[in-house]
Amino acid sequence: MSHFTAEKKANIFKTYGGNATNTGSIEAQIAMLTERINHISGHLKDGNKKDFSSNRGLMQMVGRRKRLLQYLSNTNLTSYRSLIEKLGLRK
Repeated sequence: MSHFTAEKKANIFKTYGGNATNTGSIEAQIAMLTERINHISGHLKDGNKKDFSSNRGLMQMVGRRKRLLQYLSNTNLTSYRSLIEKLGLRK
């Protein structure tokens, strides 16, 4: 079901969460959601625009990422700014 391999997940967690086992950090969760959002967006752009269940899941993930980003901006503004710069959000 998932398009992530264990190595890819570990690499994302190591890059954004500090190490490969820090899966609960806010930065790592936001990075994983961003990767999933980009993957599903590509799926919908590739001619599957009537896949409404994927579209609904995409909207839920976008909302979850928005809430996590809001929490991060309220708790640690410098980390928030560096994360959106790394991920290329809020252009």
